[in-house]
Amino acid sequence: MTYNPFAVLGLPARPDLTDEQVHTAWYAIATATHPDRPDGGDKERYAAASAAFAALRSPWARSEAYADLTAATPPAAAPAVGPARQARAAVWRDVRLLPARVRHGRPLRLAGRVLAAALVGLVTARAGVGGPVTAAVITGLAVWLALTVRADLAPPPGR
Repeated sequence: MTYNPFAVLGLPARPDLTDEQVHTAWYAIATATHPDRPDGGDKERYAAASAAFAALRSPWARSEAYADLTAATPPAAAPAVGPARQARAAVWRDVRLLPARVRHGRPLRLAGRVLAAALVGLVTARAGVGGPVTAAVITGLAVWLALTVRADLAPPPGR
């Protein structure tokens, strides 16, 4: 069973919830269950609601939680296969999940990075320097993009 902070707060599992919606849901539960209430409240429910609120506090956190929920699928019993086949299957699974990770991550920031790398590469290629300098700049841009793009993707399932 995957932890669902949306359900704890009684909210629909959607990444486009507003800060106000999340805060209002948490506040309603917190006022009804706070341990300082005269009736003693409900410490467990208050703690669960506070943890869910912390997990959904920002738009980025909501998209991460939503990505975790949508990507969580029950593990199927896989037939015994060799390590090379398992590695290929893992690569294809990662490729299949890439559009969802982009969509639930920071797609505009990712597009900005790709656009910046493409523009710098184009300017370098058009400058006419040629040879190893152009190859080095384009290789450096590709390495920079590969190392920084991960920050703009939603986390993979299970993380």
